Amino acid sequence: MFSHATDQTTRPSLTGSFGMSASTHWSTTATCQSVLERGGNAFDAAVAGAFVLHLVEPHLNGPGGDMTGLFVAAEAPSEPHVLMGQGPAPAGATIEHYRSLGLEDVPGAGGLAAAVPGAVDAWLLLLRDRGTWRLTEVLGYAIEVAEQGHPILPQASAAVAHVAELFTDHWPTSAERWLADGSAPAPGTIITNPAYAAVMRRLTAVSDGADGRESGIDAARRAWKEDIVGPAVERFFSHAHRHADGGDYPGVMTAADVAEFSATTEAPATIRFRGHTIAKTGAWGQGPIMLQTLTLLEHYDDAELDPGTADGIHRILEAMKLALADRDVYYCDGEVPLEELLGAEAVAERRKLIGERASSEFRPSELPGGTVWRPPLVREDEVAAGAGAGEPTVAKSGARRGDTSHLDVVDRWGNMVSATPSGGWLQSSPTIPELGFCLGTRLQMTWLDEESPAALRPGVRPRTTLSPTMVLRDGQPIIALGTPGGDQQDQWQIPMLLRLLLGGHSAQQSIDAPTFHTTHMVGSFWPRTWDPAGVVVEDRIGDEVISELESRGHRVTRAGDWALGRLSCVTRDPATGHLSAGANPRGAQGYAAGR
Repeated sequence: MFSHATDQTTRPSLTGSFGMSASTHWSTTATCQSVLERGGNAFDAAVAGAFVLHLVEPHLNGPGGDMTGLFVAAEAPSEPHVLMGQGPAPAGATIEHYRSLGLEDVPGAGGLAAAVPGAVDAWLLLLRDRGTWRLTEVLGYAIEVAEQGHPILPQASAAVAHVAELFTDHWPTSAERWLADGSAPAPGTIITNPAYAAVMRRLTAVSDGADGRESGIDAARRAWKEDIVGPAVERFFSHAHRHADGGDYPGVMTAADVAEFSATTEAPATIRFRGHTIAKTGAWGQGPIMLQTLTLLEHYDDAELDPGTADGIHRILEAMKLALADRDVYYCDGEVPLEELLGAEAVAERRKLIGERASSEFRPSELPGGTVWRPPLVREDEVAAGAGAGEPTVAKSGARRGDTSHLDVVDRWGNMVSATPSGGWLQSSPTIPELGFCLGTRLQMTWLDEESPAALRPGVRPRTTLSPTMVLRDGQPIIALGTPGGDQQDQWQIPMLLRLLLGGHSAQQSIDAPTFHTTHMVGSFWPRTWDPAGVVVEDRIGDEVISELESRGHRVTRAGDWALGRLSCVTRDPATGHLSAGANPRGAQGYAAGR
């Protein structure tokens, strides 16, 4: 048993055989479980929960954002699929145009940072192809929340307060949506969204008017893109508005950009690790850093990878730093040499770089032909981020660096879903009044440099940080997990996964255990800084371990006892049908439910 495993957990280890749901908000978990109890499958449940999540965590995700998911259907348990809801750059999003505005980077907030919204189309695709319920049944939960209201979270209230001046001075539509007499709503205030409720009712009316369930969902998808969102976006963002760099510019997204996008499913990137198949998105997302890290760690004995010891943490950190460097140089929506990066010869050479001291160097793989581009290495104290900039709920202390939303569902038949919705958070761009939501800012993950594989290019997806995980054993799905957290998503999942697969931890034990992450990478969010050899840890790891890490050259920041990660997961034993689930206790917001 790895360190920090105790019989006493913050929540009970949920077990059962009917169905399990876990998410970053109790209302979403309750919605998912309600759908299962009423006969829906895991896909019906996940879609219903996701639309509720748009409303109850508006500072972390929204309908104008993006999502990635992984799922396995019971009829083909050995075939995991990626649900791709990451929209591309609009046709007018060119480096030349952004440079002509005097920009050196894509701003972290404002319409110029918006990729085409992809989350809603992806969820509707999943419902059409894998669900059983009609759209009206699925959206009923979110419509009720939007019309009747929900208590605003303390974190959401704080997010509004942080950008209140921006809203008042520059984003009047957001001020009208979120401020009362210039002030943020107090925690617990009941918040409604009648504009978005009306949008969802339009979708259900279109769907109900079609002939059949699948045709109705397709009709709603067309209406969403062609009749509702696309025209509203083009009208609204044709006017200049304030961006994170302090400049005022119109957006470039058109109705045609929105109409032309369609979500897809695709095969995942996978590796074998200790007899398990680990499935992630392709390298258009950051998911393969988990695959690279685990491949680097495969050589070590189980006991050498205990994420509660200084030795184990050091090895995990150094492996993650190497994988993150490759992400920052190679990953993009294009040709990525992932097979070479995961090849036995390359991994053996990279593993030699894991020494006894913490590295402070930027060390991407040197592949045949050499790498032709390096990202700028800018320290955080060299830039000043403006209000609304970058990722949501960022705190320089490291305690809340990076956030979004997550949900996991498994049903009695063996269908399993893990999904990470994000983008379109309330502080990312001005609210579009007729829609009741704003657009996301994923284009900030591109570079205004033609030499970069991840350069801003029309029609090309930005490299997303969204990174759910699916684990299979003997051709059967056994774990769906994930977390919010921007650049930290895979970093927090790796220790959890090691505890589950190697350490003998239950789902809740692995979530409760103290965790850590490195800041030794180029940030994916504006202003794209890095902090070499930096490590953020939860204090519960212990003074002795922290001192040992510091003696090895790691620059440690203590985040507090319960500060890092918002992990959740569901599990299934294919032999018995036994299910379990766990959710993050940090912040008293995420919950699991099931029976």
